[in-house]
Formats: sequence, structure tokens, C-alpha cells
Amino acid sequence: MVCLGNICRSPMAEVILADELDRAGLGGQVTVESAGTGDWHIGGPMDSRSRAELARRGYDGSRHIARQIRADWLARYDLFVVMDGKNLASLRRMAAGDRELAERIVLLRAFDPAADAEAEVPDPYDGGPAEYVETFDLVHAAARGLASRLAEVLTGSNAPVGDAHPARPEGGPR
Repeated sequence: MVCLGNICRSPMAEVILADELDRAGLGGQVTVESAGTGDWHIGGPMDSRSRAELARRGYDGSRHIARQIRADWLARYDLFVVMDGKNLASLRRMAAGDRELAERIVLLRAFDPAADAEAEVPDPYDGGPAEYVETFDLVHAAARGLASRLAEVLTGSNAPVGDAHPARPEGGPR
């Protein structure tokens, strides 16, 4: 899970997806981590507003420590799920033209069946409580879709995980 500073969206997504995977019985099969493309918050905790929204919904974000993604990580992980187009572009630049690596970098909301193909999770950092509620809701819907897709892949589907909606016609809404 990747966002800009690794204190709001991506750690929230990490916690929520890990819970969804546990609910699906996949907790031991999939590792979920988060990082940011920027270096401003390295070593710091999750934003208190993200942590508060998680807690309000019954989740614990207290163990998070912010970190920054590095280009050499791209070969170590199977999938990079980003919150917005800016971070998508940053990671694809890190992939340095390697098509296989670039194909493993996808937008989180691509896994939300109610979202458009290019839908993003807006950064709530400069907003108030309502933006953190919205962030949680968007992340939660997409995390459910991603957990479902991972369950399909791990139980025998041959479609790559990054193909969030394989049954949809080419060019159709995602």
C-alpha cells in the first residue's frame, strides 16, 4: 500500500486490508505492508486523525511506523497498490521502463466495483474529520474488493491480481 507520506491513506489501507484478508482466511498467505513515496514522515507514527478514524471503526493503527519506498523494493513484492495517480506515476518511474514491474503497480480503487477505473483515494491530510471518514470508506470498499480478488487468485484463478475486474469488457467501467 503506497501513498505520499505513509501516515494517512496507506497505513489505513494496510490495517483494513490485513483485516479483510484475515476474515477471508488468507492472513497467513498474504503479507500487507505500506510505505510512502515521500520522506517527510519516516520513523513517525500514523497521523492521529487516521488512527482515530480507524479506532472509531474498531481497528488498531498504533503500531505503524512510517517509511519510504525505495526502487529496489519493486523486485521484492508481488503487487504495489497506490492511492492516487501521482503515486502511481512515481512508482512507475521507479520501475524504469520494466513492463513487468510497472504492471504490478495499480490503483487501490480499481478493486472497488463501484469506482471508475482511474478513481483515486484523495489525500485527507489538509482536511478535517469528514475527509478521514471518506478516506476510510473509500479504502474499505476497495480493500474488500482486493481481498476478494486475492482469494480468487489464491484459490485457482489464473488471472493476475492487478487485473482487478477481469470480467469487464475492455474499455468499460471498472
